[in-house]
Amino acid sequence: MMTQDSGNTLAIARQAFAHFEQGLATGDWQAFFELLTDDFSFWFPIGKFSGLNVGKARAIEFFSYVSEVYDQGLKLTVDRVTSNETTVVFEFRDEGLMRGEPYKNRVAVSFDVRGDKICGYREYLGSDGKSN
Repeated sequence: MMTQDSGNTLAIARQAFAHFEQGLATGDWQAFFELLTDDFSFWFPIGKFSGLNVGKARAIEFFSYVSEVYDQGLKLTVDRVTSNETTVVFEFRDEGLMRGEPYKNRVAVSFDVRGDKICGYREYLGSDGKSN
Protein backbone atom coordinates (compact mmCIF):
# COMPACT_ATOMS: atom_id res chain seq x y z
CA MET A 1 0.00 0.00 0.00
CA MET A 2 1.39 3.36 -1.01
CA THR A 3 1.12 6.09 1.59
CA GLN A 4 1.21 9.77 0.91
CA ASP A 5 3.78 12.05 2.59
CA SER A 6 1.98 14.12 5.23
CA GLY A 7 4.31 17.09 4.56
CA ASN A 8 3.31 17.06 0.91
CA THR A 9 -0.36 16.75 1.90
CA LEU A 10 -0.06 19.78 4.17
CA ALA A 11 1.73 21.85 1.51
CA ILE A 12 -0.89 21.07 -1.14
CA ALA A 13 -3.76 21.76 1.26
CA ARG A 14 -2.21 25.07 2.37
CA GLN A 15 -1.88 26.11 -1.27
CA ALA A 16 -5.51 25.13 -1.89
CA PHE A 17 -6.62 26.97 1.24
CA ALA A 18 -4.84 30.14 0.07
CA HIS A 19 -6.81 29.91 -3.21
CA PHE A 20 -10.00 29.12 -1.23
CA GLU A 21 -9.42 32.23 0.90
CA GLN A 22 -8.85 34.31 -2.25
CA GLY A 23 -12.09 32.94 -3.71
CA LEU A 24 -14.04 33.89 -0.60
CA ALA A 25 -12.51 37.37 -0.55
CA THR A 26 -12.78 38.21 -4.25
CA GLY A 27 -15.10 35.75 -5.98
CA ASP A 28 -12.19 34.59 -8.18
CA TRP A 29 -12.17 30.80 -7.71
CA GLN A 30 -10.22 29.75 -10.82
CA ALA A 31 -6.94 28.90 -9.05
CA PHE A 32 -8.88 26.85 -6.47
CA PHE A 33 -10.86 25.01 -9.17
CA GLU A 34 -7.62 24.05 -10.92
CA LEU A 35 -6.54 22.15 -7.79
CA LEU A 36 -9.68 19.97 -7.67
CA THR A 37 -9.83 16.44 -9.04
CA ASP A 38 -12.49 15.69 -11.65
CA ASP A 39 -14.20 13.34 -9.17
CA PHE A 40 -14.04 15.92 -6.37
CA SER A 41 -16.77 15.48 -3.76
CA PHE A 42 -17.91 17.81 -1.01
CA TRP A 43 -20.21 17.79 1.96
CA PHE A 44 -22.05 20.89 3.14
CA PRO A 45 -24.37 20.98 6.18
CA ILE A 46 -27.25 23.24 5.08
CA GLY A 47 -29.21 24.77 2.21
CA LYS A 48 -29.56 23.71 -1.39
CA PHE A 49 -26.16 21.98 -1.33
CA SER A 50 -26.87 20.11 1.92
CA GLY A 51 -25.29 16.66 2.11
CA LEU A 52 -22.91 14.96 -0.30
CA ASN A 53 -22.22 16.60 -3.67
CA VAL A 54 -20.11 14.92 -6.36
CA GLY A 55 -18.18 16.28 -9.33
CA LYS A 56 -16.07 19.27 -10.16
CA ALA A 57 -18.97 20.92 -12.03
CA ARG A 58 -21.12 20.73 -8.89
CA ALA A 59 -18.25 22.29 -6.89
CA ILE A 60 -18.00 25.17 -9.38
CA GLU A 61 -21.75 25.71 -9.01
CA PHE A 62 -21.46 25.67 -5.20
CA PHE A 63 -18.53 28.05 -4.83
CA SER A 64 -20.01 30.44 -7.40
CA TYR A 65 -23.20 30.43 -5.31
CA VAL A 66 -21.14 31.21 -2.19
CA SER A 67 -19.76 34.28 -3.95
CA GLU A 68 -23.30 35.43 -4.79
CA VAL A 69 -24.37 35.13 -1.14
CA TYR A 70 -21.24 36.98 0.08
CA ASP A 71 -20.90 39.32 -2.88
CA GLN A 72 -18.59 41.69 -1.00
CA GLY A 73 -16.34 38.84 0.09
CA LEU A 74 -15.44 37.25 3.39
CA LYS A 75 -12.38 37.86 5.54
CA LEU A 76 -10.89 34.81 7.27
CA THR A 77 -8.82 34.47 10.43
CA VAL A 78 -7.26 31.01 10.76
CA ASP A 79 -7.20 29.65 14.31
CA ARG A 80 -5.84 26.14 13.84
CA VAL A 81 -4.57 23.70 11.23
CA THR A 82 -4.49 19.94 11.86
CA SER A 83 -3.28 17.31 9.39
CA ASN A 84 -2.48 13.66 8.77
CA GLU A 85 -1.30 11.77 5.67
CA THR A 86 -4.39 12.50 3.57
CA THR A 87 -6.52 15.18 5.25
CA VAL A 88 -5.97 18.73 6.50
CA VAL A 89 -8.49 20.58 8.67
CA PHE A 90 -8.55 24.38 8.82
CA GLU A 91 -10.46 26.01 11.68
CA PHE A 92 -11.19 29.68 11.13
CA ARG A 93 -13.44 32.61 11.85
CA ASP A 94 -14.99 34.46 8.94
CA GLU A 95 -16.81 37.74 8.67
CA GLY A 96 -18.40 39.95 6.09
CA LEU A 97 -21.87 40.63 4.74
CA MET A 98 -24.33 37.89 3.86
CA ARG A 99 -26.88 39.32 1.43
CA GLY A 100 -26.13 42.75 2.88
CA GLU A 101 -26.44 41.76 6.56
CA PRO A 102 -23.50 41.49 9.01
CA TYR A 103 -22.19 37.93 9.18
CA LYS A 104 -19.65 36.20 11.44
CA ASN A 105 -19.08 32.51 12.01
CA ARG A 106 -16.73 29.81 13.17
CA VAL A 107 -16.02 27.26 10.49
CA ALA A 108 -13.98 24.11 10.07
CA VAL A 109 -13.22 22.80 6.59
CA SER A 110 -11.28 19.70 5.68
CA PHE A 111 -9.46 19.04 2.45
CA ASP A 112 -8.74 15.46 1.37
CA VAL A 113 -5.59 15.32 -0.75
CA ARG A 114 -4.82 12.76 -3.45
CA GLY A 115 -1.53 13.23 -5.25
CA ASP A 116 -1.21 16.96 -5.89
CA LYS A 117 -4.97 17.73 -5.97
CA ILE A 118 -7.87 18.15 -3.59
CA CYS A 119 -10.35 15.27 -3.98
CA GLY A 120 -12.70 16.03 -1.08
CA TYR A 121 -14.01 18.88 1.06
CA ARG A 122 -16.23 18.95 4.14
CA GLU A 123 -17.50 22.06 5.90
CA TYR A 124 -18.82 22.45 9.43
CA LEU A 125 -20.41 25.66 10.73
CA GLY A 126 -20.12 26.61 14.37
CA SER A 127 -22.29 29.55 15.35
CA ASP A 128 -25.45 31.44 14.61
CA GLY A 129 -23.94 33.40 11.72
CA LYS A 130 -23.77 36.63 13.72
CA SER A 131 -21.06 35.85 16.29
CA ASN A 132 -17.71 34.20 16.42
